[in-house]
Amino acid sequence: MDNDRDLEEIRRRKMEEIQSSNSQAQSREAERQQEAERAMRLQILRQILDPVARERLANVRLVKPELAENVENQLVQLYSMGRIKKVINDDELKQILSKLTETKRETKIERR
Repeated sequence: MDNDRDLEEIRRRKMEEIQSSNSQAQSREAERQQEAERAMRLQILRQILDPVARERLANVRLVKPELAENVENQLVQLYSMGRIKKVINDDELKQILSKLTETKRETKIERR
């Protein structure tokens, strides 16, 4: 009886070790995949933004990270679709940023 319990405990521990190692391998693979996606995004942004525009986007990221990420997502998506044919300069990036922020500035005030 005692041997059966010991054997069962050993099996349970071994299964936990196997599952733990599998989950660690999966998390490492997911991290590698995310890093590859980030590198690809950065490469695309380097291709489509001139240095001044990249610097402006980096400054925007410091103040409003969600806005910078939104702009980056849209630029990468447009590039992937083939809709960006030239390098985007600082003035064009300013226009994009202003269009994205002007819709969020609207405030409704209700009087009761």
